[in-house]
Amino acid sequence: MMMLRHPKMQSGAVDGFLVGMIAAVLLASLVPHLGKTGGTLHLDQVGNVGIFTVFFLHGMGLSTDSLKQGASRWRLHLVVQVCTFVAFPLWWWLLSLGLGPYIPHDLLLGFFYLAVLPSTVSSSVTMTGLARGNVAAAILNATLSTLLGVFLTPLLASLVFGSHGGTGQGMDLGDTMLKVARMLLLPFVLGQLLRPWLGNFFKSIKPKTTLVDKGVILLLVWCSFSDSVADGLWTKHGLSLIAITLVGAASFLFPMLWFTKRVAKAMGFPVEDEIVAVFCGSKKTLASGVPMARLLFGGDPALGVLVLPIMFYHQLQLFVCSLMARKYAARVERELGAAAAAQAPTASSPQ
Repeated sequence: MMMLRHPKMQSGAVDGFLVGMIAAVLLASLVPHLGKTGGTLHLDQVGNVGIFTVFFLHGMGLSTDSLKQGASRWRLHLVVQVCTFVAFPLWWWLLSLGLGPYIPHDLLLGFFYLAVLPSTVSSSVTMTGLARGNVAAAILNATLSTLLGVFLTPLLASLVFGSHGGTGQGMDLGDTMLKVARMLLLPFVLGQLLRPWLGNFFKSIKPKTTLVDKGVILLLVWCSFSDSVADGLWTKHGLSLIAITLVGAASFLFPMLWFTKRVAKAMGFPVEDEIVAVFCGSKKTLASGVPMARLLFGGDPALGVLVLPIMFYHQLQLFVCSLMARKYAARVERELGAAAAAQAPTASSPQ
């Protein structure tokens, strides 16, 4: 059984990772020649090995047995996946109609990339467990979202980015899917195939593999921002880029939290399934998002801007959803308290 820990128990890791991301951006801003593509450290070459490793670990960590436990709730799964891969892009389209002219072009595309990413796995399941929701269904939806994202995210990115020009222009769909098969799907399948023999070993060293996973993401963030800074990221946009990104991340998270909750209630889901719809349907993955962006857009100077929305969204969703999870969990405590009060003998009850 998966061990679910309270976010406070993981706060050191979350805070450390946030500090690491800030440090990577600062280092890239101060000495971009170290980490840029073809730079002193050749991080772009190391990054390819890192991407392969990350998706191998994803494949090793996902249990196919967990898919069977929640498979019967097909309406719930349909809601989550439609929210993840349809509602998010549609919301981006609506926002871009009104606000697109006021947002830097590369950042606008970065928000589209955020919109087509799959859901998270670990934090979605952890938050669902903390909220006393349907953990089996959360595991299934997070796993299914990851599998669909390997295909749907590059497909949607190649179609929309090319049509908007600039970043991603000329992206060949066939070449893109070949890269995905080689660098994302192959290591993922290898991890799944080797899981029966190596799964227990990797489970025993999970703290170390988690550090590797996060270390690769930080390395890719460093390399991506080094390319962007070398191309004039801060001279072109300045700190206003940070403010716009923060507002933009909130403009995605809060409406999608509201939307997923309203849909779940309209579908008549019990509260345990509503929790799954809200947490799995509104989350986006940083762990797969940054490596996939590096693979799809390579040494594009705009890459640092493209991954900025998911970096902000990741931290915001952890904070907000942890508060919501505690609020959901409080209902169980109230129910237990009410049940205990109803069963307790009154003073006038016969002894």
